[in-house]
Amino acid sequence: MTSGSRRPATPAEGRALASAVRLRILRLCLEQALTNKEIAQRLGTNPATTLHHVRTLVATGFLQAQDERRGTRGAREVPYRSTGKSWTLDVDDRAVRGTGQAMVDAFLAEARLVDLDRAMLSRLGLRLTDTEHGELRDRLQALLDEYAARPPSAGGHAYSVFVAIHPDLARESGRSA
Repeated sequence: MTSGSRRPATPAEGRALASAVRLRILRLCLEQALTNKEIAQRLGTNPATTLHHVRTLVATGFLQAQDERRGTRGAREVPYRSTGKSWTLDVDDRAVRGTGQAMVDAFLAEARLVDLDRAMLSRLGLRLTDTEHGELRDRLQALLDEYAARPPSAGGHAYSVFVAIHPDLARESGRSA
């Protein structure tokens, strides 16, 4: 989603966000700093591959290294934390191809882990004018911005929200879906 208060992502920032793995890393490090090893374990990925993604996110300002610590065997460990920068950017798939698909892929990977008994799921088909479509986008963005600006609630539970407003091609053209 885009908002008038966000600045356009630079090409490097857009490329950094055009990866489902990197988007998932940002989500994992949102409220707690994790080491490369911890991130790789949570994602079920190779630590070397994860390190490449972590370095890309650090280089573009999406992750920030925290104070170094010593691991269980005395090894040097660097935990990383999300900076929240991604929420301040307008990332347009037309400007950087693949960012939209990365968001969908990250959502699908995370959705496979959802406890359906605890999830609120909803689908809605609409027919809107361009003005109504813009109004819906703006109202949803304002609500998401409001909640994004809140500090984490002590004792709260972690939730994720994924919103997609997209042309319903099957209904528009009569194709089967």
